[in-house]
Amino acid sequence: MNLNELRDNPGARLKSKRLGRGIGSGKGKTSGKGVKGQKAREGVAINGFEGGQMPIYRRLPKRGFTNPFRKEYAPVNLGALDKAIEAGRIDAAQPITEEVLRAAGLVHGTKISGVRLLATGAIARAVTITVSGASAAAVAAVQAAGGSVTTTVPAKAAPVAEG
Repeated sequence: MNLNELRDNPGARLKSKRLGRGIGSGKGKTSGKGVKGQKAREGVAINGFEGGQMPIYRRLPKRGFTNPFRKEYAPVNLGALDKAIEAGRIDAAQPITEEVLRAAGLVHGTKISGVRLLATGAIARAVTITVSGASAAAVAAVQAAGGSVTTTVPAKAAPVAEG
């Protein structure tokens, strides 16, 4: 088989409609667009218009709420942190802060409120980490390796049952 022998499968490419080629073609004169009106013209953009009836996006109920002041935290896993230390992008002897993690390429994005340390993977050396938040399993894993984790954002208090 050579490049000049390559062909599409039969029926893979539809022939385009030849519009405006005489009355005998079935698509002559107005080319299937009818007579005058908005849709016969060029540049028609009437998405969502349903002929005067209430459009579906207004008939359906609106649900939910998006908090414009929500805080988003970038996740950093222990395994990724360990790999960055092995690769020499982070010095384990120095305290590790969110700025150090960003400089090492572990944190991306501009609208990030902070960093949350998660326990996926394992860490093999003692490190001192200061982040916005950390899971209990991540804190336990770092402490088991001989290190410490400091969080700058206080954990949410458990809801009190009324009764």
